Amino acid sequence: MAELRIRLGMVGGGEGAFIGAVHRIAARLDDRYELVAGALSASSDKAMRSAEAIGLASDRSYPDFQTMARAEAARADGIEAVAIVTPNHMHVPVAEAFLDTGIHVICDKPLTTTLEQALHLRDKVRASGLIFAVTYNYTGYPLVRHARAMVEAGELGAVRIVQVEYPQDWLAGPLETTGQKQADWRTDPARSGAGGCIGDIGTHAYQLAHFVSGMMPDQILAELTTFVPGRRVDDNVQILLRYPNGARGALWASQVAPGQNNGLRLRVFGEKGALEWSQEEPNRLIWSPLGEPPRWINRGTVAMNASGQRVNRIPAGHPEGYLEAFATIYAEVAATIMARRTGASIDPAVTFPNIEDGVAGVAMVDAALRSSAAGGVWVTLAP
Repeated sequence: MAELRIRLGMVGGGEGAFIGAVHRIAARLDDRYELVAGALSASSDKAMRSAEAIGLASDRSYPDFQTMARAEAARADGIEAVAIVTPNHMHVPVAEAFLDTGIHVICDKPLTTTLEQALHLRDKVRASGLIFAVTYNYTGYPLVRHARAMVEAGELGAVRIVQVEYPQDWLAGPLETTGQKQADWRTDPARSGAGGCIGDIGTHAYQLAHFVSGMMPDQILAELTTFVPGRRVDDNVQILLRYPNGARGALWASQVAPGQNNGLRLRVFGEKGALEWSQEEPNRLIWSPLGEPPRWINRGTVAMNASGQRVNRIPAGHPEGYLEAFATIYAEVAATIMARRTGASIDPAVTFPNIEDGVAGVAMVDAALRSSAAGGVWVTLAP
């Protein structure tokens, strides 16, 4: 009988990391994975300490990802998928090491630090035939899935306007100068890439807008700003979006907006109605049919459509949030891996951000950097 859980490995996510623990919780929430191996830090001593702290067996705790990829590929019970939760500059070498040994990849965002790297990695993934997921986790919320299905069904009519914003305030001061680990690498262009705020959270907003609206802009005009003196990457970005069908959009992302914790918000306006969703109130979607009073659609109620219900876990009134949405991405990847393992058909409703979505995010960052450097001009996105 086939094993019930997928054997998972992790690279990065050791002592002092934030996102590694999130990935581990998400992977276990629906009981589809078992974390069995890891190279949890660039420091071999720290990697081994971190592995011991979370209970990994000593013979599956590796001092570096290269050793891990070779050793796990050689085992009969080796990992089937690896989660990459390193700083951005390490995504490509780690992904390549595991793709080369036939292991599926679940990678944090943004995909890479340059468009050239992203296109190279996409070619490698396409040639391998392996599963490659990018954890744009906000696409996992039930009401985001509901909203996407409404747009696909034509309930809004033709989409005219897309407005998305993602403000935070945690980098409003020079936090990176204090030694805070997350601020340190996220504001270092050698590790984060040339885009700071735009790569860190702007790509989340961009992917969410695409996921729900079903549209991808072909031109953007961007202004990237660095407000904190001495900072080497942008901490605020404003972008205008032009879509091929004539629709228009705007994206604002900021990490220097006081009073904003994690204010991801999406509004989609069509000829027949509008949708509004906020990540800080994720269990409620506002639907405004043209000429009628706005109405709330609450997660878990009979008002939620089949697309939302299939990723809903608990009854209405019990809030689902960030961790559950993250777990939905892992669950969708698990369903795909299991289908590959058994030769079964994949449910067509299963969806998760993939290598193409990862490339699209990096292409947006690349275009925004070019637009802003030229003084804020319209530029065409790389196809």
